[in-house]
Amino acid sequence: MKKNIILLTGLLLVINSFAQQNNEVEILKKTGKAFTEVAKKAIPAVVFIEVEKTIKSGGPVEDPFFDFFGDEFFRRFFEGRGYGFQPRQYKQSGQGSGFLISKDGYILTNNHVAGDADKITVKFKDGRKLQAKLIGTDPKSEIALIKVEGDNFPFIELGDSSQLEIGEWVIAIGNPFGLAETLTVGVVSAVGRSNIGITDYEDFIQTDAAINPGNSGGPLLDIEGKAVGINTAIYTRSGGYMGIGFAVPINMAKSIISQLKEKGSVTRGFLGVQLNPQDVDEDMAKSFGMDEAGGVLVAEVIPGSAAEKAGLQSGDIIVEMNGEKVRDNKSFRNTIAMMVPGTKVKFTVFREGKRITINAVIGKMDGETETAASDEKEDEGSKVAKIGVKVRDITPEIAMRFGYKEKDAEGVFIEEVMPGSPAENAMLRPGMLIISVNRTPVKNVGQFNKAIKEAVRGGRILLKVRNPQASWFVVVRPE
Repeated sequence: MKKNIILLTGLLLVINSFAQQNNEVEILKKTGKAFTEVAKKAIPAVVFIEVEKTIKSGGPVEDPFFDFFGDEFFRRFFEGRGYGFQPRQYKQSGQGSGFLISKDGYILTNNHVAGDADKITVKFKDGRKLQAKLIGTDPKSEIALIKVEGDNFPFIELGDSSQLEIGEWVIAIGNPFGLAETLTVGVVSAVGRSNIGITDYEDFIQTDAAINPGNSGGPLLDIEGKAVGINTAIYTRSGGYMGIGFAVPINMAKSIISQLKEKGSVTRGFLGVQLNPQDVDEDMAKSFGMDEAGGVLVAEVIPGSAAEKAGLQSGDIIVEMNGEKVRDNKSFRNTIAMMVPGTKVKFTVFREGKRITINAVIGKMDGETETAASDEKEDEGSKVAKIGVKVRDITPEIAMRFGYKEKDAEGVFIEEVMPGSPAENAMLRPGMLIISVNRTPVKNVGQFNKAIKEAVRGGRILLKVRNPQASWFVVVRPE
């Protein structure tokens, strides 16, 4: 009897072991099936992007090193000193990935993939090739939006990246090394990665899903097949995959997409506080009489800013924003920057042992790079013609870097001149300053754009420009 019981017990253990193994195999099969279903659904909406850009250089023929300095200032300096200048032009090509986010052809990708391209070609899984139009870019977050003409395109639904947790399955799809429709699987290694040095506004999802050159701009998907990120960069010492990839969270992209669709650029919110670099840890909190760590400490309030108007003060600790706890400087800065100017915000502030409520209206960030008189658009009933420069506010850092004396650092700084534009024809070059438009001084980007819009109606625009050595007038004839 005892022997029979032992045999029966052993048999039950064997049966249970087989059952567990079968159950585990079934779980693995279901997991694999889930990846397969995501692939079937998402891959048709992932595209291969080929870009082409015309590069112009004007360095000395004898020494290619000087191609880096191909502008009018260096041309004037070296001409007549034994260096022969001859403008040269060549095509530069690149590739990357992107994914459709709407049935009418909007495609999300990285700024470094399509941001400054002259020609963008999109290749679909079914072999079709379509020319895409650049809708807008945001270099500070590495996001670009392009569009192809057509309808009923397959597209990927946008998810909620704020719900991602470390250890969750994620799927990366793209075209690494030109190998179309490549899918890799991994997990979320970390969230909220910043201080990496890739973009100005960093809140990256880190993943070990294999990402390689050419994956840039492709989607990072959750297990339901929704886009939770845009694959952007890798950490590597060899140039290839090393197990650490970074993706822009899709929630950051959502607010940017709407602005790019509407106006082709991004205007960021500005509060006007300088935050203390050190996080509010327990020691810092106790120093201010607060019971727990958290929040951000206001070191200074910028005069005339939204913060000053709202009543924020140096020494305030902002612990909540619109009812949500404030984690740290990085997340606070990113959240404010993503707000549209004019947004009303309620802060809970710890000040002198008490919690108080402060209401603020977010202002507009100064110094944002804007395209001056970009492609023709309607603005208050008047058309703005293209002159072809990107400008930004001059800062002490820019002035020092480009050799301008303090007394000369005025106007707006030319960041880029579009090839073949009226600005290029008028010999405007990156690094110059524009200090007046039709003899009206301009002190910032806003004043410059307003002056250009008014001046363009006359058919020609008189600009006063300068480099570190001199200033002069030029006439630009807008298209």
